[in-house]
Amino acid sequence: MVKRNINIARLPSAYLFPEIGKRKKMHLEKNPNAKIISLGIGNTTEPITPHIASALKNAAQGLGTVDGYTGYGEEQGMPELRKKISSQVYNGKISPEEVFISDGAKCDIARLQVMFGSNAKIAVQDPSYPVYVDGSIIMGQGGDAVKGQFGNIVYMQCTPENNFFPDLGKIPKTDLIYFCSPNNPTGAVATKEQLTSLVGFARKNASIIIFDAAYSEFISERGLPKTIYEIDGAKEVAIEINSFSKSAGFTGVRLGWSVVPNELKYADGYPVRSDWNRIVTTLFNGASNIAQHGGIAALDDKGLKEIKSLVSYYMENASMIRSALESLGIEAYGGINAPYIWARMTGKNSWDTFERILDKCNVVTTPGSGFGPAGEGFIRFSAFGHHADVREACDRMKRNL
Repeated sequence: MVKRNINIARLPSAYLFPEIGKRKKMHLEKNPNAKIISLGIGNTTEPITPHIASALKNAAQGLGTVDGYTGYGEEQGMPELRKKISSQVYNGKISPEEVFISDGAKCDIARLQVMFGSNAKIAVQDPSYPVYVDGSIIMGQGGDAVKGQFGNIVYMQCTPENNFFPDLGKIPKTDLIYFCSPNNPTGAVATKEQLTSLVGFARKNASIIIFDAAYSEFISERGLPKTIYEIDGAKEVAIEINSFSKSAGFTGVRLGWSVVPNELKYADGYPVRSDWNRIVTTLFNGASNIAQHGGIAALDDKGLKEIKSLVSYYMENASMIRSALESLGIEAYGGINAPYIWARMTGKNSWDTFERILDKCNVVTTPGSGFGPAGEGFIRFSAFGHHADVREACDRMKRNL
């Protein structure tokens, strides 16, 4: 018989979010009449806005006509969409050829892990989105999460005590640095000064930053960078990942992009972009034609206005959740420039607190420990939900916690 991939065996038995789903199902089996409200997984709930939905509809209907039908497109994405991202997101500072359209940020991260291979040493924020670590372990970058061993993976602690930014002076040299801002799960946003120091650190150590900007549209405070390329020198050391999933409600549509600047080179001077183009053309046939038409609409004037309205809707939820927690005397972070609230829950570990909130309030959350060792003792609340449900969840917590 074929032997199991040992690297997959080194992962915890269940990915974080399926485990949450399993526990929710068990709770419903014991309490069949319970009305569960989910403030856990970051899945959007509101309809795709009219202008963007119309573009998706027209693209789908066009495929049913001789003139409108399209098959395979360019693996790098539709030229019109790449141009729109270049102009609307990056103000022309990134050229269209440096933009690669994909089926989502998570998929791009996995393909980047394939590109850099099993020998790359990585650093990740702690806490951080699980795929950075789990995907790296699957790729064979050492470590055994089941045993609490992490091989070539360095954790950069980001907690309230250090203002959610690592002490770079204590971080060893690594090949890759995964950095997410606004951060999932903490909701923290790096300042320009912090990102300048991160870029300087990467340049000094000849590292490459994988900058996850999937929540950049939720940044509302002036002066906070929405892209790593607002920092001088970043094009020489950083790849940026972004997505339409949360800002345009494309979690089910699947559309994102990566930016690999021409200036980014390997130690031998070979362009990283050339390898990324090879990976994309080999392992990917391009994002859905329909989805890309939706992305084009999302970046015109009407689409951008609708996105702003959708983002505001979710941020109203975030404000409600944070206010409810603070009224209970719970220490809460985030929820201002990101749709997540990071709450310190004293007394029990994260999974015990998850169970307590589920049992007492019929509210699903996300245990902080699922995002890394520094997440223990915290709970992540997601602001994605209908206003009425979020309001009801807040009322339940105020009554029962």
